[in-house]
Amino acid sequence: MNYLTENRIIELESIARQLRIESLEMIYRRQSGHPGGALSAAEILAVLFFHKLRLDPQNSHWQGRDRFFLSKGHASAILYAALAKRGFFPREELTSWGRLDCSLQGHPDRLKTPGVEMSAGPLGHGLAVATGVAMGLRLDSRTCRVYVLLGDGEMQAGIVWEAASVAAKYRLANLTAILDYNDVQLDGAVHEIMPLEPVAERWRSFGWKVLEVNGHNVRQVAEALDLAEEIHHCPTMIIAHTTKGKGVSFMENDAKWHGAVPNQQQYEQAVTELLGKEG
Repeated sequence: MNYLTENRIIELESIARQLRIESLEMIYRRQSGHPGGALSAAEILAVLFFHKLRLDPQNSHWQGRDRFFLSKGHASAILYAALAKRGFFPREELTSWGRLDCSLQGHPDRLKTPGVEMSAGPLGHGLAVATGVAMGLRLDSRTCRVYVLLGDGEMQAGIVWEAASVAAKYRLANLTAILDYNDVQLDGAVHEIMPLEPVAERWRSFGWKVLEVNGHNVRQVAEALDLAEEIHHCPTMIIAHTTKGKGVSFMENDAKWHGAVPNQQQYEQAVTELLGKEG
């Protein structure tokens, strides 16, 4: 396991904060987007892109790369912020997000954006695609690993559980799924609309190794991802308990901010809070 020093933890926490601010800037500038689920995933993407994933930003199709799939494609702002910071394209391109002629679409498009592995939009498909890729990499005797980030609302889709069955049957130990478990979806609380619990037991019953972490604790996220590499008999599900709209007081745990856009006053307050400044 790759031990994280305190300085490295502080650095990853700082990156997560930067990704949150960048995401909000993009959403506010475009006047469209999904802030709640982008903010909840910041530490997860910070650890993946700046600690775990083997990537070559200068060669996004490098065959030896790890693969990351954003199944909850509506949270594209946080993915684009991470890809830009990792060096897949200039940061200036973030200002063009959402324009018809730009490389950054409202939902990720693998044919237009370097570093995007799957065109996302229909929820629930990410795990199925990741399972197929993990199987293909193993058949090709490659040591690359496959990671997929799912939202909790999309786990209500049957295709997720079909993929879970296939991945377990073929013991795809090179596959790690991460659940952004913030318990809020478009119309309200997940546990009220279509409960997932007992979610850990469900995944175990399908034949997966299950780890549970605080999704905003970078050390816990990193250690879980490291541990998943040491599991060789089955795929791993990391249940990351998170807060929808994390870091912005008026957005946290409020379904309104699944897909709403802040006005100027709200945006300025949000950035002030994320920077840790007093209002």
